Amino acid sequence: MNNQILELKGISKSFSDASGSCKVLADIAFSIAENEIVCLMGPSGCGKSTILRIINGLESADSGIVKSKGSENSVNIKSTMVFQDHNLFPWLSVFDNIAYGMRLKKRYVSEEKVKEMVSSLLSLVHLEVFSGSKPYAISGGMRQRVAVARALAIEPDILLMDEPFNALDTFTRRELQNEVIRIREEMKTTFLIVTHNPDEAVYLADKIVILSTSPATINEIISVPLKYPRDTSDPDYVMFVQKITSLIKATGTNGRS
Repeated sequence: MNNQILELKGISKSFSDASGSCKVLADIAFSIAENEIVCLMGPSGCGKSTILRIINGLESADSGIVKSKGSENSVNIKSTMVFQDHNLFPWLSVFDNIAYGMRLKKRYVSEEKVKEMVSSLLSLVHLEVFSGSKPYAISGGMRQRVAVARALAIEPDILLMDEPFNALDTFTRRELQNEVIRIREEMKTTFLIVTHNPDEAVYLADKIVILSTSPATINEIISVPLKYPRDTSDPDYVMFVQKITSLIKATGTNGRS
């Protein structure tokens, strides 16, 4: 792997409601290297999505720092998120959905640059012929490809994905997992992916971060040294899936997101 792009140090977070305060994260610490795929796992409701939101600047930590590119300042890292729900604009074409974020910055990005980048991304995710289609006219898997392309259009340092393939059928899920691996190779993109699926984590990740129940701490960080493309029938692959499954089961299922 290349240089470290992101480090979380001592991240803690609580939320308050009518019943009082609930601590969700407690002293979370892990790092991500440039061009690495990291999967974040743990019991439902343990705060995985909250970690993504803190990195993305949508939430602030109560304590701790997000250190990026050698600076203790998360604004130095450009991140964007892809959710389980693609959140595409239904009235815009595939092309215009991908271009949307770039056009918001029209003061800095020319329309010629927008067209060049979007055309390149359409080719990257194999959707050139659907450029003029509206989201309702394409499949769920295609819509997620559009969402990924839209996120990549702003050229993020790290792409944050919150269970992006959870609603898809098994075949489409695997197809898009392969797209993530290919995009990482072609664009040198760094990924942090929340998933509940041990097979998905082992198929994709260089490293898997496993959280405890809420308030979440780091239970274990596991490197996956298997070569890409990964063979799901390989005994080492099966062993890793079984190991991750056992670790997740051992953490329990209580918590709060």
